[in-house]
Amino acid sequence: MSNTLNVREMEEKDIPLIIDYWFTATPEHLYNMGVDPSKLPEKEEFKSVLRTQLALEYPDKKGYALIWEFDRKPVGHCNVNPLFYGDYGYMHLHIWYPEVRQQGFGIELVKRSLPFFFDKLQLKKLFCEPYALNPAPNKLLEKVGFTFVKQHITTPGSITFEQSCNLWEITKP
Repeated sequence: MSNTLNVREMEEKDIPLIIDYWFTATPEHLYNMGVDPSKLPEKEEFKSVLRTQLALEYPDKKGYALIWEFDRKPVGHCNVNPLFYGDYGYMHLHIWYPEVRQQGFGIELVKRSLPFFFDKLQLKKLFCEPYALNPAPNKLLEKVGFTFVKQHITTPGSITFEQSCNLWEITKP
């Protein structure tokens, strides 16, 4: 096994993989990310949102996703949502398979993802707001070079519950 990592833009063929990730994740995994399963959209609605974002030009996108690959196999995605083209966005990190998590790949995958966000979306700042009780993304963000801003209580996304989050930021180099 060559252990090669790759980051690429999401394509139509990736949509079923992203949908499967959300709808087959264990309740424990969803909870550890701060997700309320009852807030997940219906599968068809979710597919439609992803297809719409794929079709839009960069300045018109409200969300943007990258696919993370390990040995040429898609193993996760990193997306920015909400997204304010030319200004800032909020990044989310998802490794789909338990056996791939906590292997140390995330740091390199996030580092390779940042140029997509800063260059293609012309972002000046990128934020990430993981659940404070989920240590993995918080450690990763610090190692990648994000700056800790604050810990606060919020509902960080449309599918999450109110929770304590750590707000991290990084600016365009």
